[in-house]
Amino acid sequence: MYKTTQTRIQTYLNDVAGVRIVCAFIDDNRLDEQIRQAVLSLETKWTEKEIGFQVELEEVKYTANEGLFMHIWINLLDNAIKFSPSKGTITMFLKQEQDSVKFILEDEGPGIEDDVKSRIFDKFYQVDGSHKAEGNGLGLALVKRIVDSAGGTIKAENREYGGCRFVIELPKQKDEII
Repeated sequence: MYKTTQTRIQTYLNDVAGVRIVCAFIDDNRLDEQIRQAVLSLETKWTEKEIGFQVELEEVKYTANEGLFMHIWINLLDNAIKFSPSKGTITMFLKQEQDSVKFILEDEGPGIEDDVKSRIFDKFYQVDGSHKAEGNGLGLALVKRIVDSAGGTIKAENREYGGCRFVIELPKQKDEII
């Protein structure tokens, strides 16, 4: 088991190190289409748990690295699926606001304890020990780094009625490339 975890972490670190190289490949992307692709790529996981989706995605064009942004959507969705109860619902919104693009993902899982919220974006930090075999604690750290490099913000909060909400806010682009 140690060897497998070590290999997985090393591969992930290589991916993180590769971020600097991959950043050179940028293009115009439809974020709404990327998010749909991410949902489809995880179909086996959410159908296994009979998870439903409530989705409201506006058409949003954004210039960025497609692979890095796809990592954002897949990581957040994968976590939502992992922590959602069977037959739960995951809700997603993508909207263009006056000065930003906002993505909101909500699940019906256990939420995040207050003392943990400040640490979930730290490298190698895992909220729940029962899921250690499924991750290495780098996913949300890399998501935050990608969002930060785009000049955006990400926050995690608990919903009033249970579950967790992740909010990503990206600056509205003018003629700049991220």
